[in-house]
Amino acid sequence: MELAEELVDKREQCNIEAEVHKAARNRLNDQTKHWVEERDKYNAMTRELIEEANQHRTKRDDLNVEVRAAKVERDVWNKKVNEYAERLAKKKREKMPKRGPSVSMLKKKLRALEFQQMTQTLTKAKEDDLIEAMSAAQKEINELEGSIEGDEEVKLIIDESKEARDKAEEAHKLVGELAESAQREHDSMMAIYEKSDALRKQADKAQEEFIKTKMLADEEHRLHIEFIRQVHDFDKIVTGIRQKEGGGVIIDSRDAKDQASDIYDRFKKGEKLSTEDLMLLQQSGYL
Repeated sequence: MELAEELVDKREQCNIEAEVHKAARNRLNDQTKHWVEERDKYNAMTRELIEEANQHRTKRDDLNVEVRAAKVERDVWNKKVNEYAERLAKKKREKMPKRGPSVSMLKKKLRALEFQQMTQTLTKAKEDDLIEAMSAAQKEINELEGSIEGDEEVKLIIDESKEARDKAEEAHKLVGELAESAQREHDSMMAIYEKSDALRKQADKAQEEFIKTKMLADEEHRLHIEFIRQVHDFDKIVTGIRQKEGGGVIIDSRDAKDQASDIYDRFKKGEKLSTEDLMLLQQSGYL
């Protein structure tokens, strides 16, 4: 019965090992659940941010479409402004009196007088004459332009040109406003993408920890099951020993006995034996 008691001790050691691995498995499973929750939390937050960023992307794209349309509108009105300017210049030339200097000639004369005043040292009388000449030239220009711009055809072109210029300025202003709004949406989108990238990294880290702890938990579970099986094997052997009443199946084969003897020596040294080894010992009469 000494051997049976020794087997019972080994059975208890295996049972203790099984419980140790069971506790480790359960602890690791709790950690695994924690990392799953962390991963899912970060993934959910990432999805929310991505959805928000996509909303900004959609707004930005819609605004960019409006910017392009506004630019087309602005270009149309700018073209009209240039066309009206050409028509106005042509119409003014047509309305220019056939006799006397033209407006352009008078303006050229006025610029020359102004340049003379600024660059030459003049006596008081000479400067007074120069100022009088400049005033006369300006008056003549105003009268000539006034008479031309008072023409109904010229006035119509001027009014149309002003309207086109106002429209062009409105379109240009709208382009700027829409472009700024589109840029704000873009900046918001990029800022949110940056946050989502940080959260995704956290989710990836949690996933790595999950995989690591899951593998460790699986290994602890495997060891727990292995030691439980050894406990059951020891239970069978010990039960067989206690039920044996002096008889049993004894193997006569010398090879089997030699093998059993080797196994028994290993058993006495404390080495780990398989179920087959223990069964062979029992059948050979060692147990």
